[in-house]
Amino acid sequence: MKTLLLASVLSLTSLAYAADAPMVNPHGSSPHGAVASAAEIGDVNVTKAVGQNTYTVAEIIDQSKSLKDKPVVVRAKVVKFSPEIMNKNWLHLRDGSGTAAARNNDLVITTKDQAKVGSVVIVKGIVRTDKDFGHGYAYEVIIEDALVSSK
Repeated sequence: MKTLLLASVLSLTSLAYAADAPMVNPHGSSPHGAVASAAEIGDVNVTKAVGQNTYTVAEIIDQSKSLKDKPVVVRAKVVKFSPEIMNKNWLHLRDGSGTAAARNNDLVITTKDQAKVGSVVIVKGIVRTDKDFGHGYAYEVIIEDALVSSK
């Protein structure tokens, strides 16, 4: 009887912890915290880059299956910068396209380049899908090894 009672208590404890666990964003998750809130970022309305292989953040996410392993260019605002994680700098970009509800308004990139939060950058890189780096880094869509410039 004591064993059954102990097993029941442990099961309920596990359920309580699961209920308290934060929701995981299937678009991408990071153990280093969330992207800044809309109030912290301010109004994001960045003009789309011009030229070959240019897309908005929402277009890249929405068309990720057809863009997989292809080069893209995106012009967007840096809303989060996390340096030197797994020997890469990690940026979250937004350009005003997409919505939080549709999970197509925030794009993660990895780069060796530096960028300041709030700056508008042009990013050139390769679209990767369903990327799992382990250690809590999993992304449905990511641009890897990107080149970042301010013009």
